[in-house]
Amino acid sequence: MTPQEVLDLAKANNAEMVDIKFLDLPGTWQHCTYPISELTESVFKEGWGFDGSSIRGWKAIHASDMLIIPDPTTAIMDPFTRYPTLSMVAYIYDPITMEAYERDPRNIARKAEEYLKSTGIGDTAYFGPEAEFFVFDDIRYQSDQSGAFYQVDSVEAQWNTGRDEGPNLGHKPRYKEGYFPVAPTDSMVDLRGEMVMEMQNCGIHIEAHHHEVATGGQGEIDMRFSPMKEMADKLMLFKYIIKNVASRNGKTVTFMPKPVWNDNGSGMHVHQSIWKNGKPLFAGDGYAGISEMGLHYIGGILKHSKALAAIVAPTTNSYKRLIPGFEAPVNLAYSSRNRSAAIRIPTYSPSPKAKRIEVRYPDPSCNAYLAFSAMLLAGLDGIQNKIDPGDPLDKDIYGLTPEELAEVPSLPATLEEALDALEADHDFLLKGDVFTQDVVDTWISYKREREVDALRQRPHPYEFTMYYDV
Repeated sequence: MTPQEVLDLAKANNAEMVDIKFLDLPGTWQHCTYPISELTESVFKEGWGFDGSSIRGWKAIHASDMLIIPDPTTAIMDPFTRYPTLSMVAYIYDPITMEAYERDPRNIARKAEEYLKSTGIGDTAYFGPEAEFFVFDDIRYQSDQSGAFYQVDSVEAQWNTGRDEGPNLGHKPRYKEGYFPVAPTDSMVDLRGEMVMEMQNCGIHIEAHHHEVATGGQGEIDMRFSPMKEMADKLMLFKYIIKNVASRNGKTVTFMPKPVWNDNGSGMHVHQSIWKNGKPLFAGDGYAGISEMGLHYIGGILKHSKALAAIVAPTTNSYKRLIPGFEAPVNLAYSSRNRSAAIRIPTYSPSPKAKRIEVRYPDPSCNAYLAFSAMLLAGLDGIQNKIDPGDPLDKDIYGLTPEELAEVPSLPATLEEALDALEADHDFLLKGDVFTQDVVDTWISYKREREVDALRQRPHPYEFTMYYDV
């Protein structure tokens, strides 16, 4: 849409408010709402001012003034507000220089797409994430000097088979057996259907939805692939819709990678491919029908995976998912059908347009704009330097002998290790000024101080079980 078309949309829907959304550095949507009378065509050039020092990972308090300028191409009517509200996603600018803010994740994704075009390799990077999530009926947690606890509850959870539900009707998925059961075992089918309907009303193309492997209401809703930045916009809207539909039904959703111990966590497999002039460039006559360019892209991802982990699996909780035995792809290898490999080449369709790679170790706690951009830059580095990914691994990785497994590199075991890897290997992110050194340094210091150190300094509840009687 053009700015004028946005104003027409607002008028046609009797909008009373306009809501502007943007991301902090960790990847959570923030917003500010204005009466619709404040929205004029000039706003799309001049923006609105706000305090950037209060946003996580952003400006210092002595340089806090920022501009928020809405992107008219993102305009929709918000499906959850009481008063008709036009919603747009924004870019952030410095009010003095009028330059795009280097720590704005959406601006980083924009620069990544521009860099792809500047290389001449391709003109469009298509991404398709599969973000899994849990639906709970109750969540309680607390952490202070007096103690710490968390407790999750779900009517369909395996741990609730003995609960008095008045009556308890059973049909609860067993641990690791939640994939594709019909109702009543899949008790979330109508809730996910409601989520899908809202997504479609907001212009998101949905391909399927289903229960996932874990108990406790784990689900997946699959979106049709889109150009990279547009896909990141859709993923943010996707999470917003899922959380709000659950809330209005008296339930709560989390995209935490591992909220339930001893069951599968929530990953976000990310399908990706590069096209040029409408032609898919990853289709070829090599292994699994992939081109040499596609293999080099895989080579770049594998080479930089330990550093990428700090961005695509960016929480301490991510590494409670990335452990053997729960379909988690901790070993750095690629395969055509093996889901225990870090990278898979899907073989559902022989069509060249369907040829893509699937990176399996990201999770939905990531900032999609940063994660997609980082993977694209790693893959482009592989293409530019013709990085050989080695031989595919079509065996069950978890069935390898210790000697065989020792030859397969693995992901970092903790966020701290991943941050160390990113500190040592991030030159590929700086190409085209997509990520600046300031962004990389800020990301590493924020994660170390606010997450790694914060967790390390606190007693863990399970430590009392293990050590109280020492």
